[in-house]
Amino acid sequence: MTYAIQWVRSLIFIIVMYAMIFVWGIVFAIPAIISRKAAIFCCRSYTWFVMWFARWMIGLNCEVRGIPPQDEVLIAAKHQSFLDVLMVYSQIPAGRFIMKDILKYAPVVGQMGLRVGCIPVKRGKRGNAIKKMVADVAAGRLFPGQLIIYPQGTRIAPGVKAPFKIGTGVLYKELGQDCVPVAANVGVFWPKRGIYRKPGVAVIEFLPRIPAGLELNEFMKQLETSVETKSNDLMREAGFTAIET
Repeated sequence: MTYAIQWVRSLIFIIVMYAMIFVWGIVFAIPAIISRKAAIFCCRSYTWFVMWFARWMIGLNCEVRGIPPQDEVLIAAKHQSFLDVLMVYSQIPAGRFIMKDILKYAPVVGQMGLRVGCIPVKRGKRGNAIKKMVADVAAGRLFPGQLIIYPQGTRIAPGVKAPFKIGTGVLYKELGQDCVPVAANVGVFWPKRGIYRKPGVAVIEFLPRIPAGLELNEFMKQLETSVETKSNDLMREAGFTAIET
């Protein structure tokens, strides 16, 4: 398959993928208002569609390894593109994200995100958001489920090294829950920016959980080592070799 043909297929894929957000939003608008379970099903079924369509349209297969958690845990995931967001959410029963505050104003995405329990955070004010989350947990105001956070704070392209931010550790300590790290290689196929999508096998892997109760520094060390080591392994497996060490 030539680059030009794959580029055109990638463009069609992107157009359809985003257009279908509005289709899902229309179909599930009323059910999502009535029931949070309907909102969760709306989001999960959309992820299943995108992964199926990626395989059919651009030759990108999605593979999930490890054991996705079903209980209430903190999920700390490698974030390389929109695809890893969908893949993680597709595998857990009641996921909710710490998301950028501006996304709550996005059509469909914002409304569904809030309905399933996502937590909007303004840039530079994550510390205040964590304090509020801890208070909400204590008061029983947070929806039960799996809280997903990106320890590096944003999408990180393959080969780029970025620090793991302490906010994840603070949240881990305050919530008192196990943490499930998630590694990924999806950025090799689905870049942070641009249209072209490579065919291949995009992988996320749920790694052995880090038990609650560790000291903050020890937790952060274990988390970074686990996520970065396995993500680098997965990227090498996908043929990406220019990994910064």
